[in-house]
Amino acid sequence: MKPALLVVALLGTGAAAAPPAWEGDALPTPLTATPGDPARGRALVAERRTSLCLLCHPAPIPGQQAGNLAPDLAGAGARWSAAQLRARIVDARRLNPATTMPPFHANEGLQRVGSAWQGRPVLEAQQVEDIVAWLQTLR
Repeated sequence: MKPALLVVALLGTGAAAAPPAWEGDALPTPLTATPGDPARGRALVAERRTSLCLLCHPAPIPGQQAGNLAPDLAGAGARWSAAQLRARIVDARRLNPATTMPPFHANEGLQRVGSAWQGRPVLEAQQVEDIVAWLQTLR
């Protein structure tokens, strides 16, 4: 079974999913067998309570108040590949141990985790893929 399919097969079973395979600064294998949906990704980013993206990142979403602590998401698809975006969302600590960006699809080595996220990632695998798909449209 391919690694991505194994991850999909283990999600929701209560078993720990195999960690994604990193290649340099990227995660080239999607986390799910279902391609990301850019419309769902945009909706997730706009919904501050789910993705939390807009707490720090400005984004080209009219009418949304956004933070200014992190890079603007406008043009993200031109700056980074899908694999690089996926890596940054999954666990930016692998690229910069001093980052303030939390790991959205990893929960190893975390301290002081809120009760809503104990034992589970902030974003599910499909949500990560949907956000990556939307970010890739931002050129």
